[in-house]
Amino acid sequence: MKAVVIEQFGKRPTIQSVTDPIVHDDGVVIEVKATGVCRSDWHGFVGHDSDIILPHVPGHEFAGVIAAVGKNVKRFAVGDRVTVPFVAGCGDCPSCHSGNQQVCDHQSQPGFTHWGSFAELVAVHHADLNLVHLPQTMDFTTAASLGCRFVTSYRAVIDQAKIKAGQWLCVHGCGGVGLSAIMIAVAAGANVIAIDVQEDKLALAKSLGAAICLNATGVEDVGAVVRDLTSGGAHASIDALGATATCVNSINSLRKLGKHIQVGLMLGTHSLPPIPMGRVIANELEIIGSHGMQAHRYDDMMTLIQSGRLAPEKLIGRTIDLEASIDALIGMENNRDVGVTVVQL
Repeated sequence: MKAVVIEQFGKRPTIQSVTDPIVHDDGVVIEVKATGVCRSDWHGFVGHDSDIILPHVPGHEFAGVIAAVGKNVKRFAVGDRVTVPFVAGCGDCPSCHSGNQQVCDHQSQPGFTHWGSFAELVAVHHADLNLVHLPQTMDFTTAASLGCRFVTSYRAVIDQAKIKAGQWLCVHGCGGVGLSAIMIAVAAGANVIAIDVQEDKLALAKSLGAAICLNATGVEDVGAVVRDLTSGGAHASIDALGATATCVNSINSLRKLGKHIQVGLMLGTHSLPPIPMGRVIANELEIIGSHGMQAHRYDDMMTLIQSGRLAPEKLIGRTIDLEASIDALIGMENNRDVGVTVVQL
């Protein structure tokens, strides 16, 4: 098959012809129709992820058609249209038994623990537990854009923040994760403050229903501004970028008893942010991580998408081919594109 191959961390990948993946007894091989280009892929490319063994094929946000099925798979067949959470559970550990496959003790992640979806074919393990059937009305590009960003945001807003109608939610960073969180929170009836340093991203956030858009450029104390705008602070705040400044700003944006949800990966030089613990203690704030979403939680989200209350296709910025995915991947750190980039195969 044709695939994007990383041979050295931080060095430009190449398109190569490589061996097709093998289908395991409990897994499937999927013919990739579309795959998203995500900041997490960039972290893998530069070597921030210890699971990756070189040479490596990146990519974890994908949708396609099942090309081969293992002998123990019961719920899926060749030809089925599917997508998959970026964290695949094992089905046997305590986390999986509790329904929390997103923090599986023995998780697999295409594009990290094994070769991913910047390729014509990709393998998925424990298919009956992890695959999701796609509605016939959803195209592959939209399905791939759900990827880790939209579903992670859905869990962050609905399951972790437990946002309610009329509450204030602050979103720091209006990339794919942040814009998804804004759309989902607005659908839930929340009032959203969108924060970024790019006016075009803030304009898209406004079009998605953000009540207030704040350009943080030159703002000395973002948290103070948010607390003033909301008469005390946000009920919940999401760091959708994963940087020291956005993490700290998010915590400082909260009202008493508020919830900070960390979605953006804190890696490299941002791995140890100076948490304002005095404020956390005095105001009894909650600091909550959010890491993917289980396959069994997709149904509620898909229902909202099919009803029109959520429209993830609005977040797609551009579509490219596999060859162009290399430049998109290596340029992710300084990416200024608006919306989600999806590779069509």
